Amino acid sequence: MELIKDFGRLWKGVLFALVVAVPAWLLGRRFEVVGGPVFAILIGMVLALLVPAEKGEPLQAGVRFTSKKVLQWAVILLGFGLNLSQIAQVGATSLPIIVSTIATSLAVSFLLCRALNIPGKISTLIGVGSSICGGSAIAATAPVIDADDEEIAQAISVIFLFNVIAALVFPTLGGVLGLTNEGFGLFAGTAVNDTSSVTAAAAAWDGMHPGANTLDSATIVKLTRTLAIIPITLALAFWQVHQARRATAAGEGSATAAGTFDLKRIFPFFIVFFVLASVVTTVFSLPAAITAPIKELSKFLIIMAMAAIGFNTNIVRLVRTGGKPIVMGLACWVAIAVVSLGMQHVLGIW
Repeated sequence: MELIKDFGRLWKGVLFALVVAVPAWLLGRRFEVVGGPVFAILIGMVLALLVPAEKGEPLQAGVRFTSKKVLQWAVILLGFGLNLSQIAQVGATSLPIIVSTIATSLAVSFLLCRALNIPGKISTLIGVGSSICGGSAIAATAPVIDADDEEIAQAISVIFLFNVIAALVFPTLGGVLGLTNEGFGLFAGTAVNDTSSVTAAAAAWDGMHPGANTLDSATIVKLTRTLAIIPITLALAFWQVHQARRATAAGEGSATAAGTFDLKRIFPFFIVFFVLASVVTTVFSLPAAITAPIKELSKFLIIMAMAAIGFNTNIVRLVRTGGKPIVMGLACWVAIAVVSLGMQHVLGIW
């Protein structure tokens, strides 16, 4: 009901994001190693420079709505692409490597956050984006920690950079290291950030090794890794609630009281719906005929949200402040690759 009331105020900005999302989506399908979300952010940032402030102002309410609410809807729909039992069963053998790489990335981002004095929210987004599933993990985490548009754009840009490098370099690196087909599938699935880049790297390996069929195994490992979105986002959500409770308690009785604690306002309930969507898919074993279109809609809504985020991002400031996040992204990426290969060696796979 409230959404219907706000329609007149929101529709221009939402339509703007939709119009930008269509070519970004098409470009993402043509150049999968880059992906639609990156194209959407880039187009949005360029338009932000070209559109005068007075013409952009009527779009702002709808653009902000798209970057926040539409992004949350996209994450909920993303849950319909996760059949928990199926993924866990097939990807169980890769679990020790996945857990090790995720823990490594989060530890590296935490340490560099302190050492390089990088804002905590950017560090968190780069850490989860590197360790779990790139843009999707950032999309799911950003509303939980209340990251702003520029922080999201910064993290997506860093992840994109190392996605491209991995897709281009890893197939040759795997050959030089003498990885087996199984080993490269595990390597690509655990050490490449984004699903589209995992498939690009695996497809390149299959092209270099006819009959290898690592694309399927790498994708399954990547989907298993994607499950980590659930515990990570829930943990972050409860941490946000804990911090809010502390702030409220500390403010009581003082002249600058923090106010009454409101769980509904603090806790990101869209994550609960995301988990429920995964459970529904699992319990009812929803067929691909149902889940595939929902997953595509989710991806498109993420692209819409990224277009809005790009339009609200100052590209000049983004470039000026990008050095330290890139160093963090590089450190996470290298650490994940080394741990992935090291765990394979320990487990006797390589």
